Amino acid sequence: MSDHTLTFAIVTCSDTRSMKEDTAGAALEALIAEKGWTCASHVVVKDERADIAAAIVAACDELDADIVLTCGGSGLSLRDVTPEATMDVCERNVPGIAEAMRAHSLAITPYAMLSRALCMQRGRHLVINLPGSEKAARENWDGIVAALPHAAKMMAGGGH
Repeated sequence: MSDHTLTFAIVTCSDTRSMKEDTAGAALEALIAEKGWTCASHVVVKDERADIAAAIVAACDELDADIVLTCGGSGLSLRDVTPEATMDVCERNVPGIAEAMRAHSLAITPYAMLSRALCMQRGRHLVINLPGSEKAARENWDGIVAALPHAAKMMAGGGH
């Protein structure tokens, strides 16, 4: 799999944002396009565990996105349930990606340690929880983007 074939889906998790107000999701779409990759879908769902889980499943199973980026819902608010929804529908934890995002962001702000973001696999699909703020989503993306083509290649059965 060449990195030019990567397909993404974005699931923004928010009770307050519509597509129009989802600047983080829009920024991620632009960052994906800059790499020459495809964004197959971008949706906004409520901060409801079942809704988020269903959107992740649809992105993986119906759209066949290599990488699903969730946006928002991974902090300490009681309404933040994106990590739990991710666990509900994924089989394997990929802690290094979430650790890399936090490490990268921690160099910028001490608040990075408050993130509960996960990265998990659903079959051969990677689900990555990103923050809901545009600034933080960009920072987290910068911390992991270099490894994404290799991750997708490995999940598709490619060798090291």
